Order: sequence, then C-alpha cells, then structure tokens
Amino acid sequence: MTAARPHHGPHGHHGHRRETSADRIGPHALRARPDETAGQVRERLRRHADHAREHWDLLCIVDDHGRLLGTLRPQVLAALHDDAPLGRHMRADAPRVPAGLDQEAMATLAIEQGAGALPVVDEQGRLLGVVGPHALMDVLRREHVEDLHRLAGITRETEQALEALEAPPLRRARHRLPWLLVGLAGSAVATFVVARFEDALAAKPAIAFFVPGLVYLADAIGTQSEAIAVRGLSLSRAGLPRLAAGELRTGLLIGLVLALLAFPLVWAVFGEARLAAAVAAALGAASMVASVLGLALPWLLSRFGVDPAYGSGPLATIVQDVLSLLIYFGFVSAVVL
Repeated sequence: MTAARPHHGPHGHHGHRRETSADRIGPHALRARPDETAGQVRERLRRHADHAREHWDLLCIVDDHGRLLGTLRPQVLAALHDDAPLGRHMRADAPRVPAGLDQEAMATLAIEQGAGALPVVDEQGRLLGVVGPHALMDVLRREHVEDLHRLAGITRETEQALEALEAPPLRRARHRLPWLLVGLAGSAVATFVVARFEDALAAKPAIAFFVPGLVYLADAIGTQSEAIAVRGLSLSRAGLPRLAAGELRTGLLIGLVLALLAFPLVWAVFGEARLAAAVAAALGAASMVASVLGLALPWLLSRFGVDPAYGSGPLATIVQDVLSLLIYFGFVSAVVL
C-alpha cells in the first residue's frame, strides 16, 4: 500500500477546517469480491448501464468485511477473459489514502503514482469510496488559485478567492492589507538603514545609483527560491539542511556570475575599481542570502503552523530589501569609504 502524509495542520491553510480526501469521495464506487470473475462484473455493469453506477473510475476488490484488498483499472477489467478471477489480477499494492488526508496531499500522491482515481479507506482499511479524476483536477485547480493569492499576501479562502475581482473594494482591501502593513513597518526599517549612511551618500552620490538594481536582483532571486520552496517544502522528503545547502550553492553560483558581470561594467562606467568591487561583492553576498532566505522563511513559518506560501510576497520582500541594504552599505563602508 502506498500512502501519503498530511502536511498541513488540523485546520488547513487559514484556520478553518481543511478539506480532506473523505470530502472528495464521489457518489459511486464499483466494488467486487476477489472470487468474482471479470465476466460477472462486466455482466453486472451491462445490467445497470442506465444507472448512475456506469460512472465509475476504479474497480475496488473488497473482502466480506468491506476491507480494500486491491484495485483494477477499467482498461484492465476490459482486457480480462470472462473466467478470470479478480483476486488474481487485482493490484494489491495500488495507492490508497486515509480518510483524513489533506486533499492537496491526496492529489499530489495521485500525480506521483500516476493514478487517475484513488480509493479512500478508514482506519481499519475499509473502503469508504473513490475520488475520481474530475475531483482530483478540481483539487489541484483550487489549491493553485489559493497558492497564488497567498503568494501575493491576500488572505482569502479558496471559495472567496475565486470571486476576488468581483468583491467590493472595501472587502478586497481588508484581505490584502494585513501583510502589506508588515511591509510598511519593514520599509520604515529600510529607510532607517539608508538614513544612517546619509553622510556617505552626500560625499559620494554614485553609491546610491546601485541601490535599486541590487535590491531588485536580490528580490528576484529570493522570489525564485520562494516559488520552489512554498510547495516543495510540503512535498519533498529531504531535510532542511540538505535543501538549504543546495540553495546556498545555487545562490553562490548566481551571485558569482552577477558579480563577474557587474565588476567590469561599474569599473568601466565610473572608473573606480573599489566601488566596482563593493558592488560586485554585495551582489554575490546578497544573492546567497536571498536564496537561503527564500527557502528558510517559508520553512520557519510552516514550523509555526502558518502556510509556507505566506513566506512570499510582502513579508519576504521587505526582509530581503533590508538585508540587501545592510550588505551593500557594509561593503561600501569597508571598501570605498
């Protein structure tokens, strides 16, 4: 049996009751005993062709107590001889999911296993029903929409998110403001960092020219890491140290390339090797920090029971901005001033 583990808390993404595999069970499940033959099941289907049971996605083989023994896909059933016993041809190790599994983990398992439908069982292994392909696709679509809103710092539930553009402006603002207020507080910190170097900026205005580009590149690198981490953290079985080490090496490579490109350009335009060295070093360091932060911040939030998607958007952006400024002005103070 292949099973998956839930990756969200008991109340899902937003504190409300999460939807589980049991909530996605379809209205019908085709069942059979292991001693029945393929011909008997096909005859039963023919007799009920005008009934709703014709809409089935998986044949589930159960024992006398309703416990799931294995499954057969429709194409396999169609290819069997009439006298072929189902118990001999069923797939006993077919993936199945517990009733309380988070719906997103269920859909992910279906993708990993290449399953078009998944049986749902209770704690005793009894079949509760089958989640069909249409339900699995709906789960993926809803989770995708929900993730996009959380990445933007919009605190809306899935059903409301589908109507986000049609909601009254006051309601839309209420769902978007919370994390933006965090960003506002962070921007005050960033302003304070820049203000501390007012004398240096006045003495050498060229220092200020590179702030927008440095901040943008760090944000872009961090956003790439966040996009990978938000869903990857919930699906990957690798530990955080291994993931962080990989992102650190990736950030080092990216930062090295950017630094090698920036150094000759700044030196050629401004004619100052020390300024070029400070900009290049800041780009390299900020790239590494942004890569690791893009992974670490979603992980940290998930450890506190907050959906990792909230690690992106306004919160991660302002943290990266402040750190990038500190790194840049630190190198400028050490090399240029």
